[in-house]
Amino acid sequence: MSLHNLLRQRAEEDNPIRVGVIGAGKFGSMYLAQARRTPGIHVMGVADLAPEHAREALRRVGWPDDQFDATSIDDSVATGKTFITEDSEGLVAADGLDVIVDATGVPAVGIRHALLAATHGRHIVMVNVEADVLAGPLLARKVEAAGGVYSLAYGDQPALITEIVDWARTSGFEVVAAGKGTKYLSEYHESTPDTVWAHYGQNLTPEEAAAAGLNSQMFNSFLDGTKSAIEMAAVANATGLTPAPEGLSFPPSGTQDLTHVLRPREEGGVLNHKGQVEVISSFERDSREVVNDLRWGVYAILEAPDDYVRECFAQYGLTSSADGRYAAMYKPYHLIGLELGISVANAALRGEATGAPDAWRGDVVATAKRDLNVGEVLDGEGGYTVWGRLMPVEGSLSISGLPIGLAHNVTLKRNICKGECISWNDVEIDKTSDAYRIRRELEDSFALSKTKQ
Repeated sequence: MSLHNLLRQRAEEDNPIRVGVIGAGKFGSMYLAQARRTPGIHVMGVADLAPEHAREALRRVGWPDDQFDATSIDDSVATGKTFITEDSEGLVAADGLDVIVDATGVPAVGIRHALLAATHGRHIVMVNVEADVLAGPLLARKVEAAGGVYSLAYGDQPALITEIVDWARTSGFEVVAAGKGTKYLSEYHESTPDTVWAHYGQNLTPEEAAAAGLNSQMFNSFLDGTKSAIEMAAVANATGLTPAPEGLSFPPSGTQDLTHVLRPREEGGVLNHKGQVEVISSFERDSREVVNDLRWGVYAILEAPDDYVRECFAQYGLTSSADGRYAAMYKPYHLIGLELGISVANAALRGEATGAPDAWRGDVVATAKRDLNVGEVLDGEGGYTVWGRLMPVEGSLSISGLPIGLAHNVTLKRNICKGECISWNDVEIDKTSDAYRIRRELEDSFALSKTKQ
């Protein structure tokens, strides 16, 4: 039975899926815009550190005020309305809740909510891919051990890539490469919140962007390569595809060239190995726009196992290599929060994730944007000091790499050269936090698994 029919059935039985949304930013707002139109869904509560911000977000996406004026969780359950709160922990613990959506984007907060989901037996949709990459394989195990589903967020590119990879393998294909598109030039690794809008082409000053409600640091993470690294680490951890030793190379490619660019180097492509994650650029290295770019989309490259399948690729019009050996399957767009209901429904109705980490394969290490000095305080993802470099886990652990998710509000103990990866030993860090503890537990469990092999 289709998810929509199952949702309609829940609606007819007056037994909706009860959802708690944490974080009323862009992603959360986009989901809320669609949740009120979806049968069988009751947004029981929305938690945000600024409750009035959450109310404004609901109004902006079309909710009438009387739909979110519940006075408590109990009132929400009784009336079908939505309770606005700043108490996210109370929302996770609330009786009757089925699915938590963490859309905060803050790694330490996402880890706390995942641990609470495990404590209370909730499903959790982890929009917060930063938390997922920091400790996702361990968080998923804890949530699943408690009977819940831990899921990547459908509509976000990692889940959509994971879906294409699963489709391909279920159809009997080997996946040679998979990933997404983005806008990339090498100098973007040095971009800061002060320069991001000039690179985006929006012609905004930081002050104008702030007045428009745009978060310069968040947008800069997409530009400086950090978000691409985080998302590809999530894909690696969920699919078994792996990063190249040197991380992402961002080769320029339009859809017509995918099968020639994304093949092994010995065959004239850019891949270090088959089964690799990679991000393609919508810009040529000289800043010209790529023709038929995939800036907003996702892709997978398939290999034909024999001549018969090569013939089928050609007969059905796939974008294929000249020799017919490789074919590309891609989706040109993603709708982030507008599609998130797919994850919510899958978790609650089928007990399935729309992608989840099953092992630790990719990590993202804080890397200096410029020469940094002793005593400087790192400002994390998208900021002025560091960007995130994708690495195989073995490479990250070999240098004791500081994960980008914990490179915020930590003080340097030595000078760092531009382009140098930062290690645990280079910073003063709070070792009492849940985020630090869980990350170190993940590292220890990985090391232990290797000694048993």
